[in-house]
Amino acid sequence: MLPDPPPLPVTVDLLPYEARLEERPLAQVDLVVIHCTELPDMAMAREFGERVLYASGTGNSGHYYIDRDGAVFQFVPLQRIAHHVRGYNARAVGIELVNTGRYPRWHDSRHQGMDEAYTDAQIASLIALLRRLQHELPSLRQIAGHEDLDTDTAPASDDPDVQVPRKRDPGPLFPWRLVLEAVGLQRLLP
Repeated sequence: MLPDPPPLPVTVDLLPYEARLEERPLAQVDLVVIHCTELPDMAMAREFGERVLYASGTGNSGHYYIDRDGAVFQFVPLQRIAHHVRGYNARAVGIELVNTGRYPRWHDSRHQGMDEAYTDAQIASLIALLRRLQHELPSLRQIAGHEDLDTDTAPASDDPDVQVPRKRDPGPLFPWRLVLEAVGLQRLLP
C-alpha cells in the first residue's frame, strides 16, 4: 500500500451540470489522461467547461485543472464520467494543465507548434495530484497524453486539403520522463 500523499490544496468548483454526468465505480478507473487547455487562462477554461454541448445537458471538461501557479481545481467528482477523451472516458481521470497550446488557431496548418513551457509549479502540483490519485484509486496503473489516444486528423482551417492533428496535447514540451519517474505509472501508447 502506498504511503499517504502530502497535502495538496484542491479548490472544489463543480460544473453546473456535474450531477448529469454518468456515474461509475471508482474501481474501474485505471487511467489518467493529461491534457492542456489550449486556452489563455483558467477563466476561459472554466467558461469552455461550462458550455453545454450534448442533449444530456453536459459538455466537455476534465476532472482537474492546474493553473500556471500550481493551483488545483476540481470541476468533476471522480465518481462521474467527464467528457475529455473519446473512447476512454469511462475508465479515465482527465487532468487539464492551463497552457495556450495552439490557441486560438487550433487547426491552422501554419500554427501547429505548441511552444509554451509548463511551469515548475504546474508540474509539481501535477505530480502531487497523481500521487494522491494513486492513493485514492487503487486500480490506477496507466497514464497517457490526449495526443496518444486521439490520433485523428481534421481538415486545416486555412486549407481544407491539408490534414492536421485534432489533438496535440499535452504536446512536445510536456516533461514525460520527469512525471513518469516521479509517479511510476505506465504510459499507455495504443
